[in-house]
Amino acid sequence: MTETGQEADTGSTGTSDDGRGSRFPRPSFTVGLGLKLLFLGIVNAIAVWGAVPLIEANEWVALAILILATAAIDYVYLSKRTLPLKYLVPGTLFMLVFQVYPVLYSVNISFTNYGTGHVLTQEQALDQISRVPSTTETGERFQMRVMATDGGAGDLGLFLTNDAGDQFLGTGDGIIAVDVEDAEFDENGLAVAYEDYVWLNLRQSQDRQDELVDYEVPTDTGVITVQTFTAAVIQPFRYQYDAAADTLLDVDTGELLTPVEGIYVRPTGEQITPGWRVYVGFDNFTDVMTSEAIRGPFIRVFIWNFIFAAGSVFLTFVVGLGLALALNHPTLRGRRVYRSLLIFPYALPSFMTVLVWAGMFNQDYGVINDVFRSSIDWLRDPWLAKIAILIVNTWLGFAYFFLVATGALQAIPGELKEAASVDGATPWQGFRGVTFPLLMVAVAPLLISSFAFNFNNFNVVYLLTGGGPPIIGAQTPAGHTDILISYTYRLALESGSGTNFGLASAISIVIFLIVATISAIAFRRTRALEELA
Repeated sequence: MTETGQEADTGSTGTSDDGRGSRFPRPSFTVGLGLKLLFLGIVNAIAVWGAVPLIEANEWVALAILILATAAIDYVYLSKRTLPLKYLVPGTLFMLVFQVYPVLYSVNISFTNYGTGHVLTQEQALDQISRVPSTTETGERFQMRVMATDGGAGDLGLFLTNDAGDQFLGTGDGIIAVDVEDAEFDENGLAVAYEDYVWLNLRQSQDRQDELVDYEVPTDTGVITVQTFTAAVIQPFRYQYDAAADTLLDVDTGELLTPVEGIYVRPTGEQITPGWRVYVGFDNFTDVMTSEAIRGPFIRVFIWNFIFAAGSVFLTFVVGLGLALALNHPTLRGRRVYRSLLIFPYALPSFMTVLVWAGMFNQDYGVINDVFRSSIDWLRDPWLAKIAILIVNTWLGFAYFFLVATGALQAIPGELKEAASVDGATPWQGFRGVTFPLLMVAVAPLLISSFAFNFNNFNVVYLLTGGGPPIIGAQTPAGHTDILISYTYRLALESGSGTNFGLASAISIVIFLIVATISAIAFRRTRALEELA
């Protein structure tokens, strides 16, 4: 008994056959743990990789967010007490990065003057302005020998000697003092080589004359430019910055420039570029409502935008519902084949389909004009272009509502239709009083979402007509078929005066408010349908 009990006790403590005990549990390394550590290693490596440029750019807020997010991910996936968060964190992070952040960034940009001439920070703008050479003042002069690397075929360099006999090498990166012992001179005491640079004779210098004319060597006091093939001079910087007063003094003219909304302005009103980003408050929103150059096209574009979105929803729903009703009859043969064929417009990539339709509407070679033996300019006439867009968008969208309506019709109990028929209702009365109200319970929210989608349906408009034909007399790039989103895109990127991301972001916010308001009203109106469910 004793031996047996001992053996049992020994076995319970995990004694192995070789007499070595295993009182402590052996560590187990599972595949899941290995994949988790691999995943966290990749995440932390990406975080380190992303932190370097943020540090170099002094983006401390973004760096702090990156560190906190990485630490949160490590804690969630290494802790045993955060099981729900393991499933919530990935989706939440993607939502923050790809949805919340772009929205907040657009809102922030809408209150700035961000655009052409206002892309840099003030420090970056001053760095560029302060390096503009004077056009009237000249500084120290140098004797010069033109040199180049790679035996004379590579990068240019200027071997410079000032009046005091000091020698320098000037390149596009700056000027450095020359150690005479490292240079080679001819019998006249003129330099012929220095490190990787060799002297270019007059003919060789003439061959690179175009480069020498624009060649500049930056220094702390000005820019060294080439005067002749043997002489160079320092052009002093034109502007002197007063940090206390935040002003610029133009050395050439004596004018004092002051900053106005992110750009330095002369007393005469002339602006010098580049400017920098500043917050301008509600100026962009005010321009949308008050600037005639923007307000005129904006109102016309908005009216067409509403007609386009509402018309697209109406046409796609009517065509889709009509086909769904036609193919819902139980005795119809080949229903599956017909339904499969009708899905093709929805299954094909929309950008490819739109381009095909653009070719079909071509005035000279389009198949539509060939069929009708006409030469209609579909895409350049203001009204015909709008009709063409509605036709194409109906083709792209009817299949969606066909699928939705088909499913909704099959979900309606047949007993209700039979009861209506027994009560003496005609097919039209049965559809209007029974089928359609029940159908709208499922379809109404989709109609609202379809309206919101078509209100911002950039692809169809831009690929088919590019927003054209242009509105005659408009001071901004606006066309007869532009909707607000395409008008915003062209205003931001195709404006003749340059880009204006601040104004474009402001219009995007306006679009969001319009769509959100219309959608909220529509959803409120459709609550009555819930009583039918």
